[in-house]
Amino acid sequence: MADLTDLFGKIVDDVDAVFLFSPSGSYYERFADLAEPDVVVVAPDNHVGADNFVELPLEFENVKDRVRFGLEGAIDEGIAEDGDVIACATDVFDDSIDTVSRVRVSEETHTGIYDLFANSRADPGVIRDVFEVAIELGTKGQKGEPVGALFVVGDAGKVMNKSRPLSYNPFEKSHVHVGDPIVNVMLKEFSRLDGAFVISDSGKIVSAYRYLEPSAEGVDIPKGLGARHMAAGAVTRDTNATAIVLSESDGLVRAFKGGELILELDPEEY
Repeated sequence: MADLTDLFGKIVDDVDAVFLFSPSGSYYERFADLAEPDVVVVAPDNHVGADNFVELPLEFENVKDRVRFGLEGAIDEGIAEDGDVIACATDVFDDSIDTVSRVRVSEETHTGIYDLFANSRADPGVIRDVFEVAIELGTKGQKGEPVGALFVVGDAGKVMNKSRPLSYNPFEKSHVHVGDPIVNVMLKEFSRLDGAFVISDSGKIVSAYRYLEPSAEGVDIPKGLGARHMAAGAVTRDTNATAIVLSESDGLVRAFKGGELILELDPEEY
């Protein structure tokens, strides 16, 4: 008769690596002499001195999001690849690791989310807050109707210099930040109107209704994408900003950085 070790042991049988999410020093030491498989630490910083490390710049309450983000970071760092089977050790109920899950890395694992959050100039939490507004707009629309929106995040001074107002700026004398639930409602309401939102590195909403004016010459975006996406590509090429675009026509959320498309996903599947 099988015992619990036999039954649960299948979770870690023949895995290619073990990912420890934010382990304590004492917990990590238990794995330090493990000959195989590889041990990878996924955490805000490498305080345990792991040889294989993936930075986790954001805290994720949802374990699935945390694991997905860590796996994508490992792909970007060349630590994991398509087909690898990973045992992910995380904490769910308290501050110590108490849960292990078995995950297979696939092409679908790599969406561009890690690059968007971890390698943008703006604070990762700000990028996430803006991204979640775009996702919610894409999922629910504006009063049930599809809507398009363009958020330019970071390097706000240069972005403002490469744009002009289309109308009165409702945020001109305010000091509101994205992430506040009331402010997010305002963003969704104003998304019905033309122009881009400009948001600072720290999340302050600098302006709405901005017409972006950088030259689009030499900007290469996929065929079928319109002026909003071209503007996003152009402004991120000429500044250190990141642009997050919700397409009104196909409902997809896309992100641009350095003039290039780095992410494309369906809000309904996120």
